[in-house]
Amino acid sequence: MSRLVLILASEKIRDRAISWVRGAPKNTRLEFKEPKRTLDQNSKMWAMLSDVARQVPWHGLTLSADDWKLLFMDALGHEMRLVPNLAGNGFLNIGRSSSDLSKREMSDLIELLYMWGADPAHPVKWSEPLERAA
Repeated sequence: MSRLVLILASEKIRDRAISWVRGAPKNTRLEFKEPKRTLDQNSKMWAMLSDVARQVPWHGLTLSADDWKLLFMDALGHEMRLVPNLAGNGFLNIGRSSSDLSKREMSDLIELLYMWGADPAHPVKWSEPLERAA
């Protein structure tokens, strides 16, 4: 058994998980995670990050939506690590991907974007109607 994933969406799947646990070799690791972020949440996050990237300079620089995502992920306390790249001429971020965020974590990220964009120091006009993350 290399890596198996089940989403506990029904009693049948829960029963399958129980049978896998009963049959698992000694020292098998078991990990429980909250539900993953939704596609709607992901779309909303990218729309918001694009709004920020178009409207807000950062210390005189124009950042991409990807750059802003890393800044906001870091602000939420998600580990971001920079290491020298293989060529030795730059750095690479090996931090956590937003695709690994749970629904709750993605909601927290979207709320942070709303709060940050409401600050008079860097106001953001959102391209989508103001609604909270699901």
